[in-house]
Amino acid sequence: MTEIQELPEGCIAAILSRTTPVDAGRFSVISKTFRSAADSDAVWNQFLPSDSNFIASVVSHSPSLGNAPTKKALYLALSDHPIIIDNGHKSVQLDRKTGKFRYMLAARSLTIIWSDHDQYWDWIELPESRFPEVAELRDVCWFDIQGTINTVALSPNTEYAAYLVFKMVGARGFQNRPIELSVFVEGGHSNTKNVCLDPDVEGRSHDRVVGLECPNVRSDGWLEIEMGEFFNSGIENEEVHMKVLETKGGNWKRGFIVEGIEVRPK
Repeated sequence: MTEIQELPEGCIAAILSRTTPVDAGRFSVISKTFRSAADSDAVWNQFLPSDSNFIASVVSHSPSLGNAPTKKALYLALSDHPIIIDNGHKSVQLDRKTGKFRYMLAARSLTIIWSDHDQYWDWIELPESRFPEVAELRDVCWFDIQGTINTVALSPNTEYAAYLVFKMVGARGFQNRPIELSVFVEGGHSNTKNVCLDPDVEGRSHDRVVGLECPNVRSDGWLEIEMGEFFNSGIENEEVHMKVLETKGGNWKRGFIVEGIEVRPK
């Protein structure tokens, strides 16, 4: 029986192209032949999105991607850095481990109640944000943020989760008030949960928020908290609705900066 290491490089590449980016990296350490096959365009072309229009679109938004010397280099560039699209209202990139799509909806693409009144919300620039603008809460008691994304934009047969991405700067009104988060596919069941958005709640525990999920710090320095999850079967064209809500307490809130809502594979 022929050992797998003795197979022609083309056969090894054909096998690796049916695995995952992570598997290709692991197999590349077996031998020089495996490394050559694992780095080949034949393998990484299978990991890239099959939609040529998508590649052309992201290259048009980031021309440097057109100079990627190999398909692997293009894949890594698409997974390492979000590409800003839709006039600065969204970003898209590939999940490094799976090659699945991940999107972030910028604050400008969300429905934020009272955001068109500068006494309640400000639109500001932050150098640490990927987007041209973020929304800064000045003072509201009706806290209502909503976003939608169509499943057509996402990878099929994939479990996704939505994450609220934000900062707290001199925040008030969040310390003792649970916030309601929900994610649901239109026409389906709404999965709702209560969380605490205050990252320092453990130091100031309160009966109303004890035991609730709190945000985590992302690698880019922003905070995030999971809003909920859903499965994209890829069979139907459906809208996914994501909501952040606190309208029952009547307390005024401020010091919250929303960058957006990120939808990425679980």
